[in-house]
Amino acid sequence: MNNKILPRFALACALAACAFAAQAQQVFRITAIPDESPTELARKAAPLAKYLEGKLGTKVEFTPVTDYAAAVEALVNKQVDLAWFGGFTFVQANQRSGGKVVPLVQREEDEKFRSVFITTNPAIRSLADLKGRNLSFGSQSSTSGHLMPRNFLLAAGVDPDKDIKRVAYSGAHDATVAAVASGKVDAGALNISVWDKLVADKKVDPAKVRVFYTTPAYYDYNWSVHADMPAAQRQKLAQAFTELSAATPQGKEILELQRATRFVPTKVDNYKGIEAAARSAGLLK
Repeated sequence: MNNKILPRFALACALAACAFAAQAQQVFRITAIPDESPTELARKAAPLAKYLEGKLGTKVEFTPVTDYAAAVEALVNKQVDLAWFGGFTFVQANQRSGGKVVPLVQREEDEKFRSVFITTNPAIRSLADLKGRNLSFGSQSSTSGHLMPRNFLLAAGVDPDKDIKRVAYSGAHDATVAAVASGKVDAGALNISVWDKLVADKKVDPAKVRVFYTTPAYYDYNWSVHADMPAAQRQKLAQAFTELSAATPQGKEILELQRATRFVPTKVDNYKGIEAAARSAGLLK
């Protein structure tokens, strides 16, 4: 290769490298707290990612994380662009980022979300009956699998740290159901949406594992972004979610997988109750 060609070759390589880097940066990454099995999370994310690719005009990839804390750190550090958080995880991310993590949209169902307490023991009929027994929550950072069930236990005069014989953390809602069904624990608390889906899919027999208490309603899950996301992109993203409709085959599939009737805009103030409950329970400083 002669001396004249070398500079041009080097320039071409540099331009190609820049183009490759720009292309790599154009990937829009989403993640979700691992409140269900990895295969279920991936199944739910696939059609949503494809839909968002069409709306945003860029490649969208789902990036799984190992635990709730990793989901928080991923969005706080802008390693992902969009994260599916529970109410408590959002509060943690918002605090961790100094208010730079903001909620974008939530399911209509998340305005009045609930948790359920389940058991196979016929002697357990109320929250008070849990005293002296073994109880499983989900993840320690879960809103519907730990924080709010703990909050309502305390309100009923049951202190999990003093009155429960043993408190376990299964890590995920479906794992809590498995622990109760197998007799590893006397009772468990989980997300009502996951419970209803497991019953509908016949993955749990409600005649054997039954709900003995349903909590009052509270705000829960949302899709959050970093405040540094350009306003135009944030608006386009929010519109993509709110335009999802069960009237179209694609919208119907996504909404069913997300267990949503529709998505609506949300705001930080909706999660003040979650923050107060977390502080009251000593789970947030």
